Amino acid sequence: MKPFLPFESRLVPIPANDIDTDQIIPARFLKTTSKEGLDKQLFCDWRYEDNGDPKPDFILNTPRAKGVEILLAGDNFGCGSSREHAPWALTQFGFRAVISTSFADIFKGNALKNSLLPIIVPADVHAKLFAAPDDTTIQVDLATQTITLPDGQKVEFPVDEFSKACLLDGVDELGWILKKQAAIAVFEASRLGTVNTLAE
Repeated sequence: MKPFLPFESRLVPIPANDIDTDQIIPARFLKTTSKEGLDKQLFCDWRYEDNGDPKPDFILNTPRAKGVEILLAGDNFGCGSSREHAPWALTQFGFRAVISTSFADIFKGNALKNSLLPIIVPADVHAKLFAAPDDTTIQVDLATQTITLPDGQKVEFPVDEFSKACLLDGVDELGWILKKQAAIAVFEASRLGTVNTLAE
């Protein structure tokens, strides 16, 4: 993982509400333990015809989606069954953040552990972004927990402190523990000394 730095991007809008994880990445693609190629299977059942041809009118198949790092989604994004492949597929496509009014808790947790930032905004801001022109860009700054709209409006979003610290440092939970090795060694040594003293 890389440190999560501020960035600016256009938006890919998918206005459907209650997009579940089986729509994000269908269950038949969950056999792999590799992230490679999951970008091609993202929203597979919406994105391709039965014969495998891309649907030309689906947003991810249009030039508008090229190089875009923010998905603008409807309410309650990521509901349904737990699968880490969902944020894997989104990040493999190039998304670094998803904006919605709400996220399923399990999806949100999986996203934060995989360097995908779930950004919750108020309903009025959500509607404003969906109504914005196609070339609208916004700025995302995790350190200040804000997005900045083209008119200069800053909108704060919540994120728990531990996930924020891990994302900013570019480490997962194991990486965070490994960075504390020196402190852990000191603690273990002190505990060993206490045990030996009690034994005497």
